[in-house]
Amino acid sequence: MTSLILRLVINAIGLWLAATLIDGVRIGAMEGEDGLTGRTVLALLVLAVIFTIVNALVKPFVKLLSLPLLILTLGLFTLVINALMLWLTSWISSFTDYGLTLSGFWAAVWGALIISIVNLVLGAFVPGD
Repeated sequence: MTSLILRLVINAIGLWLAATLIDGVRIGAMEGEDGLTGRTVLALLVLAVIFTIVNALVKPFVKLLSLPLLILTLGLFTLVINALMLWLTSWISSFTDYGLTLSGFWAAVWGALIISIVNLVLGAFVPGD
């Protein structure tokens, strides 16, 4: 249970960093606010839950279906898959009050890259993996 909560927090940090560093990635609750407010933190946690569920349920099937491309590109196609998962998260979150907005495919790719790096670095400190 602790590992799941830590993963959610890591995903929230990754989403926050992506929204902060990339112009094309926006979180609705962060618009016009300075710093991390309670509403922003709640929005990040809601988006992290959606992103984690999408990664747990959809990503394995997409990886299986795109296995030939993953082999051909020596795994680099994983970045495109991560961008698609971020795009799916954006679409699902559009039905909530805490929408994640992506301006285009490249914003999704750069956002996915930042989230992946944050998960790689901070995920090393999560016990039980």
